[in-house]
Amino acid sequence: MHLTFRWYAERDSIPLNHIRQIPGVRGIVSALYDPPPGKAWTVAPLRAMRRRVEDAGLELRVVESIPVPESIKLGDRDRDRDVASWIASLKAVAEVLGPASVPTGSEAPVVVTYNFMPVFDWTRSNLAKILEDGSTALAYDATEVSRMDPAEGELDLPGWLARYSREDIYKLLVAYRETPPETVYANLVSFLRDVAPEAEALGLRLAIHPDDPPWPIFGIPRIMTGAASLRRLFADVPSPANGLCLCSGSFGASPDNDIPAMAAEFSPRVAFAHLRNVRITGPGSFEECAHWKGAGDIDLPAVVAALRDGGFDGPVRPDHGRMIWDEAGKPGYGLYDRALGASYLQGLIDAR
Repeated sequence: MHLTFRWYAERDSIPLNHIRQIPGVRGIVSALYDPPPGKAWTVAPLRAMRRRVEDAGLELRVVESIPVPESIKLGDRDRDRDVASWIASLKAVAEVLGPASVPTGSEAPVVVTYNFMPVFDWTRSNLAKILEDGSTALAYDATEVSRMDPAEGELDLPGWLARYSREDIYKLLVAYRETPPETVYANLVSFLRDVAPEAEALGLRLAIHPDDPPWPIFGIPRIMTGAASLRRLFADVPSPANGLCLCSGSFGASPDNDIPAMAAEFSPRVAFAHLRNVRITGPGSFEECAHWKGAGDIDLPAVVAALRDGGFDGPVRPDHGRMIWDEAGKPGYGLYDRALGASYLQGLIDAR
């Protein structure tokens, strides 16, 4: 296993040279954040990003994420066009980062992360809940969320949703509420049957991120929620390019998910791992916390041991962190607590 760190390129206030100083971190996880979903990525900006990362003494081997347009998830009339654009983005990634590009210092496969969450990416009711120690963290309270109207700006949402107008969100909510979960799942399988052979031929590995939180929200379906949904997906699309981004915090928000057991079962399919801790605060509610085992409800030492024993030797990264020591920045993506989390993970990786 090797440590990586999420970086938002020009939008990130954290400089690469600061990330370079975190012990053990040599990989950068990033993406192109300007093209809207459905717009194919091009080679030039990817090449510029790779050059910038390598000039800082790091390497770019994980893409997170290529957005999947709603047309694909809903299977509407633009579906085939947007699948073709997604494949074009894969080809651009392969040209810049894939086997033919001979990246410096690494022969690890390039990982392309994506999710199939309808409308909303990760969702929280509070981006700065004050924890007992005075730090702040992302939190999800089921009661608060149940009272919110996402189209009225009452919900703290990831920044990319700024692309959706109030009217767009209402239309999408109606469309998904009228779409059975089985249809959304069938659309995921259809998508993967189109793109996984392309990824395999290009020497790339796909990594699906689970739903966050792993249950339906606002009356719309969630389909990647636990071990049963993963078993089904890997049976329906057995391509070796069809991999998993094991997010311990997303799956771990549900007490129904045994994260060490899932790490052991799915380690052959894990292409990338987001390792973080959460504390469950009530039915359908949780808050994020420090990475170490005692801070929350996830046994990260057991998760790392299960991955290692299962033969996983790919990229991992500290996931969402608290905001500590008066740091200001993108909620969940400050430098200090994620650096502490990286050091904790490096200790677990080094343990034998």
